[in-house]
Amino acid sequence: MFRLALILHVFIGSTLAGSAVIAVLSAGMDSTYPILIAAAIGFFAAFPVSWIIAKRLWTLR
Repeated sequence: MFRLALILHVFIGSTLAGSAVIAVLSAGMDSTYPILIAAAIGFFAAFPVSWIIAKRLWTLR
């Protein structure tokens, strides 16, 4: 299940990080620091999300 969670994290992490960066840019914060913080928050928020999705997919098996 850990391998499935890592594979899902590639896609979920990039989606959440990209969404967070777009939200920061839409808010008018266009310097480097807020963009990097938003990308990091999206990246780290994807760990529990991918684990939960992997757990649910694993039980369907």
